Amino acid sequence: MTLTDTTTARNADTSAPILDVLAGRWSPRSFDGAAEVSETALTSALEAARWSASASNTQPWKFIVGRRGTPTFDLINENLMGFNQVWTPNASVLIVNVAEVVDEDGKPRRWGTYDLGQAVANLTVQAHADGLHVHQMGGIEVEGLRAAFDLGERWEPVTVTALGVVAPAENLADEKTRAREVAPRVRKPMAEIVDGL
Repeated sequence: MTLTDTTTARNADTSAPILDVLAGRWSPRSFDGAAEVSETALTSALEAARWSASASNTQPWKFIVGRRGTPTFDLINENLMGFNQVWTPNASVLIVNVAEVVDEDGKPRRWGTYDLGQAVANLTVQAHADGLHVHQMGGIEVEGLRAAFDLGERWEPVTVTALGVVAPAENLADEKTRAREVAPRVRKPMAEIVDGL
């Protein structure tokens, strides 16, 4: 199998049947720098996030969306840690995922980051179902993003999502990153993460 073959089809070897869209979801770093994501596909991904489950329907999330070639994209990219900045310029879209961690009355919203995670998972699955790929990044400059987008203390940037069209691993600049792109997909065994099964 060539690098290109493994880049485009990398289904998980699951221990029980799961939905094809979940088995096929993976997080590339190699994106097609010429590809554009349609307004329909981007809106559908964000709509899937909007309809995610949330505690007491509080919907404690915001998304800051930057398309490649815009000042918003550049600001987001500037606030990624260096190892992410190497490959993110080819993504079609960068999205800052922001959780409301304190409510309007100043009370901690303990579940805010959890609910944001659910919303981003919905976004990811919808994007993958529409033929796109997503890569989540925790390597971000939280305070830099807070300042860049004038986010008050109630709101916390948690992750950034790169979204776009996957490209062959050969497009990545360095050998180490190319090797990671095509390495076998692995997960901890079920018995290690689930008690009582």
